[in-house]
Amino acid sequence: QVQLVESGGGSVQAGGSLRLSCAASSGRTFSWYAIGWFRQAPGSEREFVGTSALNGLSTSYADSVKGRFSVSRDSAKNTVYLQMNSLKPEDTAVYYCAASRFFTRNSGQYDYWGQGTQVTVSS
Repeated sequence: QVQLVESGGGSVQAGGSLRLSCAASSGRTFSWYAIGWFRQAPGSEREFVGTSALNGLSTSYADSVKGRFSVSRDSAKNTVYLQMNSLKPEDTAVYYCAASRFFTRNSGQYDYWGQGTQVTVSS
């Protein structure tokens, strides 16, 4: 069992930056999982944002955030980060982190989910 807790959300103006954190409760098993980030805007389906492989050496991003967002992993702190730069109003959503045994963009292959954190970008 892995419990994930996101933090770092908030309100920012377009062009600004935020860093989200995803802290895992189980340190022993944290390294067994790829950690992905997803987001869901009102009235929209949940969509893939980015993911970090369990060794932290491989990452993958949605085209909409590539070059602006980056995922990094601090195994010593059992934490994965989503650095978001050059934010746009269309990035406004609830952001979720999730853990999967697979390095995948498919939300259905993620076993554990955090509660989500709100990001609001104003123009």
